Amino acid sequence: MLNRVVEEVHKLIIDGRRVESVSGRHFETLNPATGQPFARVSAAGVEDVEIAVRAARVALSGPWGSMKPSERGALLLRLADLIRRDQDELAEIESMDAGKPVSAIRRQDLPAVLDTVTYYAGMADKINGQVIPTRPDALTYTVREPVGVVAAIVPWNFPMMIGMWKVAPALACGCTLVVKPAEITSLSMLKIGELAMEAGFPEGVFNVTTGSGRTIGQALIDHPDVDKVTFTGSPGVGRTILHAAAGNFKRVTLELGGKSANIIFSDADLDAAVRAAASGIFFNAGQVCSAGSRILAHEAVYDEVVERLAARANSLRMGDPLETSTSLGPVVSEAQMHSVLDYIEVGRREGAHVVTGGKRAGEEGYYIQPTVFSGVRHDMRISQEEIFGPVAAVIPFRDEDDAIRMANGTLYDLAAGIWTADIARAHRFTKRLRAGTVWVNTFGPTDVRLPWGGSRDSGFGREHGEAAIDNYTEPKAVWINIGH
Repeated sequence: MLNRVVEEVHKLIIDGRRVESVSGRHFETLNPATGQPFARVSAAGVEDVEIAVRAARVALSGPWGSMKPSERGALLLRLADLIRRDQDELAEIESMDAGKPVSAIRRQDLPAVLDTVTYYAGMADKINGQVIPTRPDALTYTVREPVGVVAAIVPWNFPMMIGMWKVAPALACGCTLVVKPAEITSLSMLKIGELAMEAGFPEGVFNVTTGSGRTIGQALIDHPDVDKVTFTGSPGVGRTILHAAAGNFKRVTLELGGKSANIIFSDADLDAAVRAAASGIFFNAGQVCSAGSRILAHEAVYDEVVERLAARANSLRMGDPLETSTSLGPVVSEAQMHSVLDYIEVGRREGAHVVTGGKRAGEEGYYIQPTVFSGVRHDMRISQEEIFGPVAAVIPFRDEDDAIRMANGTLYDLAAGIWTADIARAHRFTKRLRAGTVWVNTFGPTDVRLPWGGSRDSGFGREHGEAAIDNYTEPKAVWINIGH
């Protein structure tokens, strides 16, 4: 089975066809659970980006550009049907490629993918302008038109789900796409590109180029015929994109890092709070931009929170992501494993105490023990910097002002959680927190109907809901003289 998969080359999707890269080069993708190669993928170059962008530009004025919005919606519904048909294959691909437990993909990722595609399928014929009265001798109104060719740069932690957060609204708005998945997790988006061809999307509408971000990602953000870049990833790369976008003043949406505070007051339901805190940091091995990596616990319950969280960490079953009983898989790559382990050593050197975990698990694959630090100070690097691994920093606080000082005291403003039985306190905190999403007595859920995003080093712009329509359309004002 493994040899058969390795021998197959997964080709690019360009202009409605599966094609080899111009250079003929390919790269191997590794299974994070074993560290062994299991697939070969075409390595696109600048020439392939040029072909893909040209195809996307031509498609804007072809059948796609003249298609009724309701017909675009119908194609998205057809794509959803095909994803549902092949969901078992997609779950296995994603699990092997990204190291994600297959049970979590089936429970969360795939339902979110289907919800996103069907939501924007329904939105396609409801993207409206306004009639705006200005003066009696004129009819004045607005329409919303597709922004044009979109480069969608997708991260490795949720390749399929976050990929479709970008693809579905862009297609609903009538844009064309060149999707650039992360090099190490390319396979699910290539599969969805094949399903888009089967669904009947016109040639050039949905292109997928795989390979090095430094090569083809840079070529996309530099390209003068790309009108919009949507990116999820690190703040450093986000800054690079902003600089490059100045060339033709591209529209840009950035969903970047997070260091989310999960704040537990002494009156909280500790069973529910700690259960959600464990999920909030250990889900997907902590590789979540909104992970609750800073758990702020009131000093009256601090020791109990630490003890309960450590017990939760120790109860997680690590193992083969393809086994449905596995709750914690590996991190995505050897480089990411070493980065997380380095941060654990930083925490130790700074004086924090490892209550449980703190080491690599096993010798095969990229597994890290779920780790809980106590004795963490707000100014420590493990409290300030995004680790992106299964590492929880538990920090005590005295009162509301102390908690809000620390919760708002990083460069990131993506998300935060509050646990309290006091509804007045919940409202006060929601108002004072700098975060794009605030969860009260829960942590982590998202929904395509609600805007998602942050500010400062967490980026800008919003995905999901009607807010995403603004990402992929431009308003046009029309003024018709009706005077005599």
